[in-house]
Amino acid sequence: MKKALTISILLIICWMGSLSAQIQHFPWQGVEREYLIRTPANHDGSLPVLFFLHGLGDNITNCDQEFHFGQIAEEFGWAIVVPQARNQGIGTMWNAGLMSSTIDDAGFLMALLDSLTVQYQLDPDSVFFTGFSMGGFMSHRMAIEHGDRITACAPVSGLITNVDAAQTPVAPVRMLHIHGTSDNVVGYNGYSSVFGMNLGLGVDAILDYWQNANGCTGEPAIDTLPNLKNDGLRFIRYTYNCGTDLQHLKVVGGTHNWYDVNHNDIGYKEVIYEFFTGHSLPSSVPDRKTGYLQVWPNPTNGILNIQNADPDASGIQVFDMNGNMVDVIVGVNNDSPLQTVQINLSRYPDGVYFVQTGDGTVAKVVVKR
Repeated sequence: MKKALTISILLIICWMGSLSAQIQHFPWQGVEREYLIRTPANHDGSLPVLFFLHGLGDNITNCDQEFHFGQIAEEFGWAIVVPQARNQGIGTMWNAGLMSSTIDDAGFLMALLDSLTVQYQLDPDSVFFTGFSMGGFMSHRMAIEHGDRITACAPVSGLITNVDAAQTPVAPVRMLHIHGTSDNVVGYNGYSSVFGMNLGLGVDAILDYWQNANGCTGEPAIDTLPNLKNDGLRFIRYTYNCGTDLQHLKVVGGTHNWYDVNHNDIGYKEVIYEFFTGHSLPSSVPDRKTGYLQVWPNPTNGILNIQNADPDASGIQVFDMNGNMVDVIVGVNNDSPLQTVQINLSRYPDGVYFVQTGDGTVAKVVVKR
């Protein structure tokens, strides 16, 4: 039986320096396969495990440095596994059904999971997969073929291939699909203008596929996230009424990129983490001009402390999920380089809110009692 993963959110995400990381080898089909694993320096009991699958032509070192999923390993007690795909003539590529191949990547990943479960005391009931681009394709295949062992899956900018679409999932699996509408590499409709070919099911067909697998009924709830940053994007979340969770994050205007909270209204890492665990990551968003914005505790039961380096401390505003301003914070003018103010959000309903400083820096806050 899969069990819910409960993680206490206590502190701000730490940097990766305190993590142990090493590239290791695992024999599979007569080939020494590589993988990188990050684990907390100290931990008691079993670890939830997140597999992050890289894109076409990528490698595990670059992937680990670029996507920064290892940042949550130490703080929240995760094991982060970044496996390496094999070179299949056009670069490193997962066998997700796009081309004829005898490489059993799905078997490799499951065998690697079994081995690491013993070696690192991984929790077999808290297994998560995500991946970008070709890694998103492979994440779908893993959910279809091994959903009975996967707690949740979050493919980003990857589709279900026509080969995989012909399969019946072995079990319902919690699924979050993220995709940009202006992606010309892996098109929202399934067509790639870069490669000049259809790569698989379009997003609408993918959602139909998982609705059938997860026992969904009726129309989805649609949530348009606040548009607070001038990034040319709109983030729309679709939540389906299912026996097993199904969500879609539609990025209107989104291209074949991984978006983050430093430059966009939301970050993929934070959205995926929230979907996987039911919790939000704490906010510590670098200010574009002054370099500092911190809020705590987060989540909060109403009382929120805000510290920032914005000289216009009286210009801090709070918005709800619909973009409506619900409060203005008046700061205290003093000689300190940092302004610390406090606000009581207890009179507002539980949910997600956004704190914005006078220069446009934004932090996400969860009110939960």
